[in-house]
Amino acid sequence: MKLSDIAVIFDMDGVIFDSERACYNSFKEVCEDEGYPFIEQVYLDCIGVNLKRCQEIFEEAYGADFDFAQYYALVRRKMRELRFDIKPGVHEIFAYLKEKQIPTALASSTREESVRRMLSEAGLLANFEAVICGDMVSHSKPHPEIFLTAAEKLGFPAEKCYVIEDSFNGIRCAHNAGMHPIMVPDILQPDEEIKGLAEVVLPSLTEVIDYIEGVV
Repeated sequence: MKLSDIAVIFDMDGVIFDSERACYNSFKEVCEDEGYPFIEQVYLDCIGVNLKRCQEIFEEAYGADFDFAQYYALVRRKMRELRFDIKPGVHEIFAYLKEKQIPTALASSTREESVRRMLSEAGLLANFEAVICGDMVSHSKPHPEIFLTAAEKLGFPAEKCYVIEDSFNGIRCAHNAGMHPIMVPDILQPDEEIKGLAEVVLPSLTEVIDYIEGVV
């Protein structure tokens, strides 16, 4: 297989932007401000899923009468005040993929409005031939819909797509889609299940460049 025969699909939060820790802190602060106990596992379970699934996770933990809409509005207000650093290796991997003419897509569980705003403000939106977001599909990760939709937009079969993810649900999603899951951990370190589902676990995006160069 040649480099021209593959495509690369990126997650966003925790892969392109160093946003997971800031999001964690915002969720925690709103819980404290509103008098809710902060349950760390609830937040961790929300990493990599869309807003609808995130609401379900919170209601399962806090009860069906939990006002998730108000809670999330407060979280979003805090998050909009922040500017996230770009993760190490982002510019390098985009330059490499452009040089090799490897098509790229973004498949993020975050809402489209937020995704496009963040990428535009960082000057990164033009790196993607397709952008698929959590509110553009019916199913949340780990269902494979979002990655399969991205592959379809790029015109590539699943087996020729490499997916760069930091979340457990993202790795499960890429595996379920029949793609090549590459994990670059952020907050979550892979357990035995995720190590088994990922094709490889790498410490940074710069190592992803070397991996793609070596396996294709």
